[in-house]
Order: sequence, then C-alpha cells, then structure tokens
Amino acid sequence: MRVSDFDFLLPPELIAQHPPIQRDGARMLTVDRATGSLSDRSFRDLPGLLRKGDLLVLNNSRVIPARLFARRAGLRTQPNSPAPAGRIEVLLTRQLNSTDWLALVKPGRKVQAGEHLIFIDPAYPGNPPLLTCETLGAGDFGERTLRFSPSPDFFTALERLGHIPLPPYLHRLDTQADRERYQTVYAGADTHGSAAAPTAGLHFTPAILAGIESRGVQICTLTLHVGLGTFQPVRVDALEDIHLHAESYSLPQSTADALNAAQREGRRIVAAGTTTVRTLEHCAQAAGDAPLQAHSGQTSIFLSPGHRFRLVSALLTNFHLPQSTLLMLVCAFAGTDHVLSAYRHAVSEQYRFFSYGDCMFLS
Repeated sequence: MRVSDFDFLLPPELIAQHPPIQRDGARMLTVDRATGSLSDRSFRDLPGLLRKGDLLVLNNSRVIPARLFARRAGLRTQPNSPAPAGRIEVLLTRQLNSTDWLALVKPGRKVQAGEHLIFIDPAYPGNPPLLTCETLGAGDFGERTLRFSPSPDFFTALERLGHIPLPPYLHRLDTQADRERYQTVYAGADTHGSAAAPTAGLHFTPAILAGIESRGVQICTLTLHVGLGTFQPVRVDALEDIHLHAESYSLPQSTADALNAAQREGRRIVAAGTTTVRTLEHCAQAAGDAPLQAHSGQTSIFLSPGHRFRLVSALLTNFHLPQSTLLMLVCAFAGTDHVLSAYRHAVSEQYRFFSYGDCMFLS
C-alpha cells in the first residue's frame, strides 16, 4: 500500500482551533467495524455504548510544557568567547535518563555540539538561569541530545519556563487555558513526559468516568509518553518504508492482570486512543503466548492494514491527519474503506478535526 491511499480532502475550517466549551461536549461518530454502518452521536453517549464487563484502558501520561526558549551561552571549548546572539527554540521530545533529553532545536544548524544553552525565567530576567544544558550529538530524526545540569526540581522549572506544545495546525500561541484543556483529567501526578496529549482522553470528565464505572465497566491505566512522531510528517511513499521513533511506556502489574483476565474471560478490551492501542499491541506482541507482566520499555511499533489485533476490540479516537500513521492505525483496526468512508461522512457533517476536535468510537 502507498501513503497516498490514506488521503482525504479536509476543508481547513474544520480543524478545531480551540477545545469545546465543555470538556465532554464533543460529537462522536460511531462505526461498526463489521458493516461500516455509521451513527452520529455525542461523546456523552459513550457510557451507554460500553458493556458490563468491558475493560477500558487509558493512557495516563502527563503532558509537560515542553516548548522552551533558550539563549546561547557559547561553546564549552571556548568559555571566554562572547556568547552568540539569537533565541533558540527547544522542544523536548523524550527523556533518556535523569539529565539527558532528546529535543528538536530550531534553528538547529546554528547550534553546535558542545554548545551551552541557558533558560531564564522571563518574569525575572535578571535572575540566574533556572536550567542550563549542553548540546550533544544529533539523532536519526533530526533531534539533538541535551544534557541538563542537575536541578533540584526539573519539572517545576519546566512549569515556569515552558509552553504547552500545541500542534502546528493550531495557528495560535498557547494560553493558560491550554494547561488545563490539553491535559487529561486522569493524567498521573508522577507520569510527566509527553510532548503531545493523548487526545482521545481529553473528552473524559470525572462524571463520565464515574458513569462508565457505574455500568460495571472496569477502568485501568498504562503510560506511553507521546513523542516526536506526533510532529513528524511521513516522508516516504510505501508503508513498508515507514519507521517510527521510539516512545517510552510502562505497563503496571494491576493493568497486566486486568488485561489477562479480560482475555481469559472473553471480555472486550476498549482502548482510549491510538497511543493506548500501540502500547497494548506492542506488549501483546512481546509477550507472545505468555501472560502479560508488568514492565517498562520502548516501542516503535507501526500498525497498518494487515495487522492482527491481539488485545484491542474497540477504540475511541479523534480524527487524524491525512496520510498519517495514526490514520493508518485506525484503518488497520476497522478497515480502510470503512474508515475513509467515515471520514468523508464526518467532513460532510462538519465534524471538528484533530486534537481539540470531535471523536469516533469503532467497535
């Protein structure tokens, strides 16, 4: 198959620039995977579409204010040279260890290996930098490795310095409201790490989650930190040439146990979002015929038509970009013809697209 097989026409005015007034106020298009039949619903209908005994799996990764602005402080090998001028934009994409991060750096051609960057609180420009880092080598996807100096509370500094990394199709600056709305209500207090939101989860409210549980649906969580792939367009023509960057994930034992039990008892496993699907299918692939066990790791799994889904039997997801790997995943799950037909319907019915847009439930 070709990447162009996953194209569709999308009027720009259907790209949602702001979240709905109410978090759970999105429209929801339901898709029957077997027949392709469609129904126009509301996200608030989701609890009624779930069944007693279903297992709903959520990605509880917390979005960090990963977009930063730095000043250049010169090369380590030339400590007495004047610092080069110009502001540098940094987008943190994946934490490697306690000090090192992968990041997109713009303009990258100006920043050499060995150069130091400093991050100053704009509210207190005369104070010492809140963070400093050294630029190391370049990665396979155009990233740089940044080594930060030890900080007593790195993520607190990020909250003061950083901006919410809104996708490029949101043609505006981030606002204080985005700190709440570009974050799921169930993001963990200690699961920092995503450079983009797992957007299917943005629709849930505490009331919706309580309504789901009241129907006898079990809810569990895993963590996948959304990284560079969200920002990178597909640059090849054939699906077999697509290679995704790695993202870090963690599967808790309680979730592994719940998944094993649901499989054993023939209950539906419902994934909230493509990040959840990728994590579940990676874990199932890695486990083979053995039961799932708690573990952490990295995944670069690419799910495209022809993939046999081992765990997921229903999916909640937002509408994705044309020719994107996320659209290919949804087509793998529900059939390319069914999904592209659903997208054409969504366009004709003026659904709102992408991160802050409406959603689909495919079962």
